[in-house]
Amino acid sequence: EVQLVESGGGLVQAGGSLRLSCAASGFTLDDYTIGWFRQAPGKEREGVSCIHSDGSIYIADSVKGRFTISSDLAKKTEYLQMNNLKPENAAVYYCAAGQSAIPVEEYGIRGRGAQVTVSS
Repeated sequence: EVQLVESGGGLVQAGGSLRLSCAASGFTLDDYTIGWFRQAPGKEREGVSCIHSDGSIYIADSVKGRFTISSDLAKKTEYLQMNNLKPENAAVYYCAAGQSAIPVEEYGIRGRGAQVTVSS
């Protein structure tokens, strides 16, 4: 069974950090583009970052310099390190896997999401 499971969400003060993890099972990470998108209440899904199958990395301008994506192929886990969090970063963050040709927020394989709350 193809599955993605996120962990590491929580409540943090503005300026703090969190690291999200995404554990994959049922497929190999290097066959897909793996990434993160988020959705805040009342807002559209927004692509945050992804690692393409060729190793290239996309990261949204709004989080560039603060968020870092990485992966551990041996552990079949992808990470999103989020530093200097701002209240506007609060959302449910989803891990997703798919093909590079479409935006990460449209990928068909998704986890259930991890809530990130940032207090001001």
